[in-house]
Amino acid sequence: MTTADSLKTSRRTRPSERESEGSALNVSGLRGVNQVTAAFEAQRLAFARNRVTSLEERRANLLTLQRLIERNRSLLVEAAHSDFGTRASFETELSEIVGTVSTIRFMRRRLRKWMAPRRRAASIWFKPAKNRVEPSPRGVVGVVSPWNFPVHLALIPAATALAAGNRVMLKLSEFTPATSSVIMRLVAENFDPDVFFVTDGGTDVAVAFTQLPFDHLFFTGSTEVGKTVARSAAGSLTPVTLELGGKSPVLVDHDYPIEAAATAVAWAKLYNGGQVCISPDYVLVPRGKEREFAEATIRAARTLYPTVAGNGEYTSIINQSNYDRLRGYVAAAQDASEEVLSAEDWELGRDRRQFPLTVIINPPADSRVMTEEIFGPVLPVIGYDSDDAAATTINARSIPLAFYLLAKEKRRQRAWLDRIPSGSAVVNDLMIGYLQNDLPFGGRGGSGMGAYHAREGFDTFSHLRPVVYQKPILGRTGVQMLYPPYSPVASLLLKIMRRT
Repeated sequence: MTTADSLKTSRRTRPSERESEGSALNVSGLRGVNQVTAAFEAQRLAFARNRVTSLEERRANLLTLQRLIERNRSLLVEAAHSDFGTRASFETELSEIVGTVSTIRFMRRRLRKWMAPRRRAASIWFKPAKNRVEPSPRGVVGVVSPWNFPVHLALIPAATALAAGNRVMLKLSEFTPATSSVIMRLVAENFDPDVFFVTDGGTDVAVAFTQLPFDHLFFTGSTEVGKTVARSAAGSLTPVTLELGGKSPVLVDHDYPIEAAATAVAWAKLYNGGQVCISPDYVLVPRGKEREFAEATIRAARTLYPTVAGNGEYTSIINQSNYDRLRGYVAAAQDASEEVLSAEDWELGRDRRQFPLTVIINPPADSRVMTEEIFGPVLPVIGYDSDDAAATTINARSIPLAFYLLAKEKRRQRAWLDRIPSGSAVVNDLMIGYLQNDLPFGGRGGSGMGAYHAREGFDTFSHLRPVVYQKPILGRTGVQMLYPPYSPVASLLLKIMRRT
């Protein structure tokens, strides 16, 4: 079945009747900003009543979310296709369904270990004290998700916050109304709003949402909007995690086969129509190999997608403004007489916003295509004369979210990784770093702050509280020997401390 009627949550996974009734009274019948504000107040009160949820409750919430996705798989795939105009169903299944369920399943299996207190060493001077770091829920967590993966990038941070024992409010993108509508309905039918609340709405709702005094705010989107979100959160001193984007480079080392590099880049650049935050943004190849690499990439693209226009497996650009922006990059390069290669005449797929892979060779460093995040199938290819020149080209820009290195020698791999800072890195492949359930994911500088996925994601949405357990012996603790009035024994101990 693909209807939510088959997904009614069992009684044991829900809060008490008293909590449910209170949240319904506060939220029901309201819309927009008023509904968001009421939902926040309901969640804050619910958290005050029940600050620590059990392992069983958290696992039950994750299982509810997992089954919600699994049993409504076809509905979610169809909604994403409707939002994009053309969305490759295989890519939706892989990224939105399989990828999301796999991550939730991974969290469920490891949750007991993540929740357990973590031992820390205690100084000899304070023995027999024992030190622990104990994860506790932050409270009410806000999540703002983007449009490019409207299921996965919404539900994974939300699921991680639920795993950490928080109440969660999720703001979906208004650019994917069909998918947002499905998610809102399914969550409303399976979770009480004081546990997990979902809304969409336009700019007014987004602004009001980010100004709420959450206990943590998680945002995925562009760097410029991320700055605005951070400023909004600063007003209430809300800690933020920002998953942004930027210009993730590919560096092809001198010994790496051009054909193999081109095939990997073509796949990664065309996945989801290039609308991926970790999509390769530009490629650096040894000077003199630019044209060879560009032609090999175009051949690889044509092998992957013999036709673009009308191809149901080739994802469209999300809307006309983004399509026009991409076309503007290409038009500017053509007007400047730069070398441009395309896998297909872009006019053929214009009505469905299916943009073919287009390579621009050696565009100027100050051109828009080299200063803005591309987020589509336009690929600058740039030649470098030396290792120093390549490193300078990359490091002159904001720290990228991902760095892709194609190099065969281990010594060279280590040298490049040491020279190029990035949020994450993949050696001899592209984009698969994000798919590793046991690795954290996050940016640095202009590509974001903080991380999620794996245990680090659980920690992001937890307060890691240090706790000291002291055990007096005969009614006294060791530190009491340092109490005033200071005795000769205290002076001797202080003298020993200076040497240890």
